[in-house]
Amino acid sequence: MDRTRGFSTAAASFFRVLRPYKVRPASDETPWRWETGTQNHEAMAGVTAAVDYLAAIGERLGETGPRRRRLQTAMLATSAYERRLSEKLIAGLLDIPSVEFFGIREPERFAQRTPTVSIRIHGLSPRDAAARLAKRGFFVWDGNYYALNLSERLEVESSGGMIRIGCAHYNTLAELDRLLEAIETL
Repeated sequence: MDRTRGFSTAAASFFRVLRPYKVRPASDETPWRWETGTQNHEAMAGVTAAVDYLAAIGERLGETGPRRRRLQTAMLATSAYERRLSEKLIAGLLDIPSVEFFGIREPERFAQRTPTVSIRIHGLSPRDAAARLAKRGFFVWDGNYYALNLSERLEVESSGGMIRIGCAHYNTLAELDRLLEAIETL
């Protein structure tokens, strides 16, 4: 039985033509020809829980249709809310003289970015700044976030990289006010 149902004809043909590197006893049927051994059931359960969580957000926003529509409603709403958070965070960071901001800062280009920012605070290493913010209940990341080439190109790698601050749909505008105040007083 060929398990390429659900794929376009072109994709199904593509999967049949490719020859996976696999052990001989593994099935030649899709998807098992690509998934030998024990599957990652924990990850599958996690993905299922994440989809259910997002669908529940769509329901709380009033969408009662199929799960796809509930997911679309949730994603549109969280994207819009996270954009508001980004706008507030970026505007606030740009108003702090000791902050060096990296990345897109023009509101008309915010559709091209995620609600995550990278900064440096003059006079503090990213590690020290992150530790001080952690003591105030703000958990940010420091370093190069596996973007070593970018960090080197921005000439910040040798001095500890940058501080990364991420916003998500469960953050509040009040939290951002407190964060901006904390950064300003570091």
